[in-house]
Amino acid sequence: MAQPVRSEDPMTFWDTPRKGGNAFNTAPQGEEYYTALAGTGATWVRLMLGKWQSTGRDFLLGNADAYEGLVDTDLSALMAELDTAHAAGLRVVLAPVTLPGTRWAQHNEGVYDDRLWSSAAFQSQAVNFWVDLATELKQHPAIVAYDILNEPAPERLAGPGENSPLETLKEWQQDQEGGTRDLRAFYTKVIAGIRAVDDKMPIMVGGGWFANPRSLAAWPAPLSDNRVIYAFHMYEPYAATSAGNMRRDKPLRYPGVKTFYDGQDLAWDRQAVKSHVDLAYSWASHHRVPLKRVVASEFGCMRRWKDCGSYLTDVLDAVEDRNGHWAFYAFREDEWDGMDYELPASLRPGRFYYLKQEGKAELIPRNGELMELLQKRMKAQ
Repeated sequence: MAQPVRSEDPMTFWDTPRKGGNAFNTAPQGEEYYTALAGTGATWVRLMLGKWQSTGRDFLLGNADAYEGLVDTDLSALMAELDTAHAAGLRVVLAPVTLPGTRWAQHNEGVYDDRLWSSAAFQSQAVNFWVDLATELKQHPAIVAYDILNEPAPERLAGPGENSPLETLKEWQQDQEGGTRDLRAFYTKVIAGIRAVDDKMPIMVGGGWFANPRSLAAWPAPLSDNRVIYAFHMYEPYAATSAGNMRRDKPLRYPGVKTFYDGQDLAWDRQAVKSHVDLAYSWASHHRVPLKRVVASEFGCMRRWKDCGSYLTDVLDAVEDRNGHWAFYAFREDEWDGMDYELPASLRPGRFYYLKQEGKAELIPRNGELMELLQKRMKAQ
């Protein structure tokens, strides 16, 4: 059967608000998975690359310690997955979690790999990787953006804290200009490489500190390429939305949880969520970037947290008030149930893992109220 070929400008996909989900699984998923995701009303999937098994150490890259070319068998698996998503009617954003010099921490003994941000040689390898991948995928009709790197954090080992005052983040960004920790400069190099083989594909980029909108707001200007989409992730207040909160004797509650933010304690509520999210949109407006070129590419909270529904509602309202694109994290992750919103809060994690291990995944209930909340929004697009 002939390989499908891109016939439309993928940038037009982003001209109207788009809603979807993230896919981050240990193996390719196949038709049932993508048909189910499309059935929720999703129109796109952010497919994160890195967990799948490979003949090399790192999927697609071979080895993040020394990139020498794409792994052919991995590329074939990715092509098949793209075909399957396309057949289900979904569009795809590719987002690697590993690049040369920055291996995903969970595949790196839990250690954050900072080499990409301290080595021009690894940055050149990262450019080569993206040129190779774009060359192979440039005609595939499923793809509507390349997300250069999931949650970059050049500041983590050599910069101010994540939610430092905005002026502090701006000063640090200015001090890095032209160096290896200058995320804008890195993106510029990667985009130039991609444009040498594909002048149409939208490029998605996140700000530093794991795509925190504060780090994006610290950028002095947008990138020069006019087909860039600016992404942010929303898990603040992380102390409340993350797995660690569920291990507390008394989990932090929303609204009302306080965290250190912008140099002071902040009580998180609907307005605080909106103000944090709006940093990305306000930055775009200030620099005359159309708001349709901004996307909330990840957001979420632990499904068993009592306040998850209220939190998701406030995040969605903040994004949709700006007619923004979004993708929730995550759809049917195959090794973790923490943010699988199809699962009811009553389903304890042990039961989920037991049924998976026993080959009885079909018995896992998928009637969670949180997915109903998301579906109503997706089906309204």
